[in-house]
Amino acid sequence: VCIHRVRSCSSIRFIKSKYVCVFDKSALKFSHQQRLFRTSAVSCGQIVQFKLSDIGEGIIEVTVKEWYVKEGDSVSQFDSICEVQSDKASVTITSRYDGIIRKLHYNVDEIAYVGKPLVDIETDASKGVASEDVVETPPMSHEEHTHQEIKGHKTLATPAVRRLAMENNVKLSEVVGTGKDNRILKEDILNYLAKQTGAILPPSPKAEIIPPLPKSETVPAAPKDKAHKIPVPVSRPIVFSGKDKTEPITGFHKAMVKTMSAALKIPHFGYCDEIDLTQLVQLREELKPLAQLRGVKLSFMPFFIKAASLGLLQYPILNASLDESCQNVTYKASHNIGVAMDTEQGLIVPNVKNVQVCSVFEIASELNRLQSLGSAGQLGTNDLTGGTFTLSNIGTIGGTYAKPVILPPEVAIGALGKIQLLPRFNGKGEVFKAQIMNVSWSADHRIIDGATMARFSNLWKSYLENPASMLLDLK
Repeated sequence: VCIHRVRSCSSIRFIKSKYVCVFDKSALKFSHQQRLFRTSAVSCGQIVQFKLSDIGEGIIEVTVKEWYVKEGDSVSQFDSICEVQSDKASVTITSRYDGIIRKLHYNVDEIAYVGKPLVDIETDASKGVASEDVVETPPMSHEEHTHQEIKGHKTLATPAVRRLAMENNVKLSEVVGTGKDNRILKEDILNYLAKQTGAILPPSPKAEIIPPLPKSETVPAAPKDKAHKIPVPVSRPIVFSGKDKTEPITGFHKAMVKTMSAALKIPHFGYCDEIDLTQLVQLREELKPLAQLRGVKLSFMPFFIKAASLGLLQYPILNASLDESCQNVTYKASHNIGVAMDTEQGLIVPNVKNVQVCSVFEIASELNRLQSLGSAGQLGTNDLTGGTFTLSNIGTIGGTYAKPVILPPEVAIGALGKIQLLPRFNGKGEVFKAQIMNVSWSADHRIIDGATMARFSNLWKSYLENPASMLLDLK
């Protein structure tokens, strides 16, 4: 018998269109007043609006670059949902829930706002998703921070490690895991915190115990002809519409507008010199195969970076920052040296952290990681912030001289030209072939004078022209 409604009178009647059954109330004995039936809907999932959490750095909007799911797809916790790009970094957002995607709130290249829904996910009601998640998801949730990761990398960690990260406001996506399957360990969190606070740590021994890779797994050598690295136009028909086109400035270009507008308020002065890299070129050729066996591509940049760090130890004013009121100078303990990169997304400047305690090999390994992520547009906020000094290698494109612009709050930057084989004279007046590179420095003239810049440049130059001399100061 299908029951349509229940009425409670002196007796309880179960009513159907053709059947009426009457039971006397006294026939049912209960010690307490209870409901005879509990009506419930058929168990179907509840819709959760998964909102974009705060990704830090005061970012309030991002551009949706790519969706990894579509409506109707099933997702589990930690599955990638989409990739978003702010004016500082690209971040892959992962799911907090198991369920089915019911709605995507944005199309590709649309602007998404922090605290607003990204997707609607239908979850299993039996799993007890908290009601506050259905109605409102706090934009600054620590738990959600741990679910944001660099594209393609799972944030594997135990609950204890996640709690440690949450208590110290650390995003697991920015920590390199050293456990099995890149699992993040407690030691990884502690090392990350030490680097963030500028604590001087001993060089990591990991690089020394990396076994040689099999020949089939060695990193392929870079092409000899550097001209092939120059971007070529995409083969597509060029259409002249005859109309002006207006589009908003977004992503890294938007960040460049803000940074350069602030930078040009700084009174710059320039200093240029040329460096004879003949000995360094020979040394690198000898070390390249050894680094390649360890799976690392060794360029000249790690030597330039390490020599700059050794110079900054002698001239710390170049590794400082000036407050907005120009009343205080802060000398940075860490040498977080940035490297300008030209990518499809625009100019980005990730930095190698704590160069003062890194070996040349460790710098090269970190540069390889940053370049790979930069090419794929997957650099995290931690990689792009916290820089204290910058080098820009314009020589990779073909330039010789430049007038680099300081990146606030830094106070100095160097632009490195291409290496050229040129004739020079030795001490006996004899002509010889020399590997010459030009460098162009810019410094904040409010706190740095020309003599200090020149002395730093001369010291940096001496390390590169006589690379064996760096052994005396390496730690």
